[in-house]
Amino acid sequence: MFRVFLFLIVLCVASALFGASSARAGLQFEARQTDGGLHYILVSGDFAYQDDLSVFEALVRTSAATAVTFRSPGGNIQKAMDLGRLIRRLGLGTAQFRASECESACSLAFLGGVIRFAEAGSIGVHKSSFQGDIPLSTQEAVSAVQQITADVITYIIEMGVDPALLQLSLQYDSNDIRYLSMSEMAKYKVVTFTPGAGQATVANATPSLPPPQPPPPTAVSTPPPPANPSLVIPEAHSGRIGHPKGAAPLKALPEGKSTNVAVLRNGTPVAILGTSGRWYRAQAGNQIGYVHDTWVHVDQYESGPFGRRHIQVKSFDNYAEAETYVRTSSIRVSAYLATNGWFAITLDNTYDEPMASSLVSEMKARGAIPDDSYATFGNTYVRKVCCQ
Repeated sequence: MFRVFLFLIVLCVASALFGASSARAGLQFEARQTDGGLHYILVSGDFAYQDDLSVFEALVRTSAATAVTFRSPGGNIQKAMDLGRLIRRLGLGTAQFRASECESACSLAFLGGVIRFAEAGSIGVHKSSFQGDIPLSTQEAVSAVQQITADVITYIIEMGVDPALLQLSLQYDSNDIRYLSMSEMAKYKVVTFTPGAGQATVANATPSLPPPQPPPPTAVSTPPPPANPSLVIPEAHSGRIGHPKGAAPLKALPEGKSTNVAVLRNGTPVAILGTSGRWYRAQAGNQIGYVHDTWVHVDQYESGPFGRRHIQVKSFDNYAEAETYVRTSSIRVSAYLATNGWFAITLDNTYDEPMASSLVSEMKARGAIPDDSYATFGNTYVRKVCCQ
């Protein structure tokens, strides 16, 4: 990490050589080297649909580049995200300076860096726009806007950036630019490295970094679960109904085929009197019966805000594998201890139902998450145990 810090200092001096010449149509890739011997790629010009990113990948491999910097006013959003994903796959860092701004779609490519540094005012964002003379009906235009918005949100989350960044960018028309301050870039996790915060301050970047020396396929030994955070499951005493269909049955017996005592709407408070396997003996008002543990958001657990969906992508029966998965994942994920003693791997954030459904579909289609991933209230999640 200290080597990266030195690289940023040296590259900041080298950035003065970039000048402020106008960008050319289509991307241009140029391998450069600092006086200190560090190799990087300068990406300049407009992002265009026809850009061949295999040229970029070949240049990275032949030049032994470790980072990328940009001089671009933007262009095609999809191509910018394609380059960002390629940057992430190649394990490159990104650095940006006021002398050569990165605007609009370029900001998405910048987010691909496993380590990201930018000077204040060097990253510009705004809402996207249609270009060209392709005629679109109102319905087609609305559909296209919804699709690209979903694509961008999915990408931003993959890169470990706060999706609230998109909300900020949507406040500025396509003919305007909003340059991000240093505090905003840190707030939205646009950067993982900020100057003046010590030798090497990384904000939530570690899980995204590929390990410098991957461990062998078979581990010699399995490390024991950590003492902290605690893996003890607290006793459930109270909660609220949270069922995907909006209401849950209160059963006469702890089994699915039992008769219903009542039907409880989501948000109905219940007192938990005891347990029977996966069922809670619960009281709602003056009625007592059984509800399945997946139907109750327990107050004593720390599973996140009531009514929000988690997106679960994986599960493990031991902490060691869960932690390894989180720390080596290419997207930001967390591990939750579940009531059955397993560990659920979820996307780092929680979402409302429409956003969760959209993200699951989009990320599955792109192969970013497994096909068996799903949205859930996470009522059986006890607490997040990995990794802060």
